[in-house]
Amino acid sequence: MDKIKIKEVIAVEGRYDVHAVSACFDTEVIGLGGFGIYKNAQLRATLKAYAQKCGLILLTDPDPAGFMIRARVAQCVPEGTVLHAYVPDVPGKERRKQKKSSAGTLGVEGMSRETIISAVLSAGATRLDGENAAQTPEKEKITRTDLYEDGLLGGQDSSRLRLELTKTLGLPAAISVSGLVGALNRLSSREEYRQIVRRIKEGEAEKC
Repeated sequence: MDKIKIKEVIAVEGRYDVHAVSACFDTEVIGLGGFGIYKNAQLRATLKAYAQKCGLILLTDPDPAGFMIRARVAQCVPEGTVLHAYVPDVPGKERRKQKKSSAGTLGVEGMSRETIISAVLSAGATRLDGENAAQTPEKEKITRTDLYEDGLLGGQDSSRLRLELTKTLGLPAAISVSGLVGALNRLSSREEYRQIVRRIKEGEAEKC
């Protein structure tokens, strides 16, 4: 099935939620690791960067734990940069689980495609397909080739330069190259990326 392209990044609780939401939307979908978000400062910084650049949509399970996680994330991003998407209380249990949740309701992963799409669009997601696509010019993509040509991939100092880039963008140091490319295309334009790399290299040159 076709995915709906939106501007905002979507944050969900766990990896099974990531799979369910990624099947519906063409955008970055980030798993928070449940309560792991409380201890993961790097992930919180990443969410803040996404929220400021393109907006963030929070979609958590409709149970007490989900609302606690939602509140924690909302605390670490600027006011007005996050949209809240909610799925309804649907009694039941996901097939992979042995017993129901404490609330006795399905989580995001157990919701139908239609329910997930409705929740995200109702939250105010900015669609970039259909009529909106004509009004929003497509950015020139940043690719792995750009990283290679700029010395951030395949070179002697590539790892260190990528580390500086992730620090500048507020991204996790352990992010994969593919994840970094995806994040760059969400957080910056091609020209902004070039400027950041230029500043990093000029800073390194001054140290020599």
